[in-house]
Amino acid sequence: MKGIATTGIALLAIVLTGCTHRVEVAAKEPITINLNVKIEHEIRVKLDKELDDVFSEDSELF
Repeated sequence: MKGIATTGIALLAIVLTGCTHRVEVAAKEPITINLNVKIEHEIRVKLDKELDDVFSEDSELF
């Protein structure tokens, strides 16, 4: 009797773990999404006077 109960519990566990819920939604027509995205950015570079002189055209660095 104990063996049958154990087998039943094991079989029930296998059946319950094998079942997964699945929801599927399908549209009849393709869905089109139009997005208008505007991205603005601003980059500010501040140089110290000393560093500015290094990169100036008069320097012989380049």
